[in-house]
Amino acid sequence: MLKPLSFFVGMLAVSAGTFAQENELLQDIPGDNESPVKYAIYSSAWTENSNAGLRVVAQNLGQDTVKLVSLLFRDEQDPNTQILVELDMSIPANGWAEQQLPYIDLLFGNECIRKTQNDDWKLVEISNYTLNPSVRGLIIEDTTSFRIFQCIRPVYVVWAEDNQAFQESQWVMYHYERQTLNN
Repeated sequence: MLKPLSFFVGMLAVSAGTFAQENELLQDIPGDNESPVKYAIYSSAWTENSNAGLRVVAQNLGQDTVKLVSLLFRDEQDPNTQILVELDMSIPANGWAEQQLPYIDLLFGNECIRKTQNDDWKLVEISNYTLNPSVRGLIIEDTTSFRIFQCIRPVYVVWAEDNQAFQESQWVMYHYERQTLNN
């Protein structure tokens, strides 16, 4: 299905506008408190008809142990509809941690995600980093000729380091893939 360029530019503008509004609502702690944690969420339930749970994998880029406390996903049209993913996950300095959770539906409240899910795309992961830096900021006009696609939405992250808690609004990306169609 051919999607016009204005559709994708519009989706990015809507997401960015919503992010700016939501970011104003979040009371960030002053100072440089960007989370040293990179995380990804996976589920085989996204590609198969199963009741598989979620797998969260996190990497700590910092020099101290960090605890990834929670992630809050909000509906972009109705901020009262939200899902809190409680993790309480301790990640060693310069290390990795993994946690299994029951399935939680994180595919709600975002127009790009809704439209992409209704197309022939398979969700691969949700993360606060891009799988492929070369696609960062890429706008795709003809999605049938591409194998990867990303939707972006804001998420609220609570993390702790040295017994001090921080919260921030971050972008998360929904990474989609599909086989290239031969026409």
